[in-house]
Amino acid sequence: MRVTVGVSGGIAAYKAAELVRALQRQAVQVHVVMTASAQRFVQPLTFAALTGHKVITSLWGEWDAGEGAAEQNGIDHIAEAQWCDALVIAPATANILAKLAHGVADDFLTTMHLATTAPVIVAPAMNVNMWSHAATQANLAMLRQRGVGIVEPGTGELACGMTGAGRMAEPEAVAEAVLRTLGRKNDLRGEVVLVTAGGTREAIDPVRFIGNRSSGKMGYALAEAARCRGAKVILVSGPTALAAPPHCELVRIATADEMRKVVLERMKEATVVIKAAAVADYRPVAVSAQKMKRTGPMTLELTPTEDILAEVVRRRGPGQLIVGFAAETENRMENGRAKLLRKGADAIVVNDVAREGVGIDADDNAATFLTRATSVELPEMSKRQLADCILDEILVLRRPRPVVVEVDGLEEAQARVRKESLPAGSGRRTVVVE
Repeated sequence: MRVTVGVSGGIAAYKAAELVRALQRQAVQVHVVMTASAQRFVQPLTFAALTGHKVITSLWGEWDAGEGAAEQNGIDHIAEAQWCDALVIAPATANILAKLAHGVADDFLTTMHLATTAPVIVAPAMNVNMWSHAATQANLAMLRQRGVGIVEPGTGELACGMTGAGRMAEPEAVAEAVLRTLGRKNDLRGEVVLVTAGGTREAIDPVRFIGNRSSGKMGYALAEAARCRGAKVILVSGPTALAAPPHCELVRIATADEMRKVVLERMKEATVVIKAAAVADYRPVAVSAQKMKRTGPMTLELTPTEDILAEVVRRRGPGQLIVGFAAETENRMENGRAKLLRKGADAIVVNDVAREGVGIDADDNAATFLTRATSVELPEMSKRQLADCILDEILVLRRPRPVVVEVDGLEEAQARVRKESLPAGSGRRTVVVE
């Protein structure tokens, strides 16, 4: 998904940097176009550093349209207009709204606006009197009639010192509007997704614990992706250094027992449970009330923690989907399938944590989405991208698989073999013979 962010000249231009980041967190490729006035508030270098592309600042200057764009057309504003899946202008000043409404094309951004057939979204930002002026409201009405998406400004204290409507909407809200426009958000509407993330800490004494290297990044990416696709999200998280995903209910825990209690209580609300947390398999039998002194060799007696995934499966409600994770260092597929059958989950996401650069504490991951009948390879990609691929597979579980054929005289019930292509980058599904 490719989005061009147009930045016009207002004090809210600094929020455009946050918008770029918010879109990138959704695995969106972003280019930035700036008006001459916008460059008075924020330097193009800021956006170049964030996007990895040169910022487009003029009809006449050189710029990098990104891979593939240069081959599309030698005319830069046409090439960019064809490259993007959506154009979002944030902040959109009263001046730029007037130009858009009346078809003025006197710089790169306004010329590109006329040249693109992609959806256009604007996030107005201006003084309260400018916002309420009849001319501005008439321009907005004209743009709405043409199908331009308007992300309404908020109300509050403005940069000019006045109070009222005119504050640019928060970057996350603008990003959500873009994704919603592109149809990325509604496919999980009505679902309540419970995600577990991070590791747990099992105390040895008041200052020491048994833990693991889990960062929580995969679970947090799943929570964020599910929320962006319209689900209500309950995120049960062990200790991490990550910021809470926006608009998700975050429940913090520390130990495996705490996670078990929260998950079993909250799963009653969920339609989908995704157990991405790296729960400790063992905890000390006895926990010292005081800090243990170093006196020589030490032996700790450990006992297994509760099997949360197995208990969730036993207590599942009608229609509830349960997806677990398996972090493996050897015999990945064999161990993953054995765990799937042993636990009774609908699917297991298997990843090789022995690979360098993916898995635990990394920003990227690669995995296999296993069900009893299918195996989907998900190649190396960012965890945020992988989260969407996993959710795509979960949605497939919601649909029936009406694939019954006769092969070499076998009865139909014995032959259940099919292959189907998936979206680019998400691998191939193979339905195995049962």
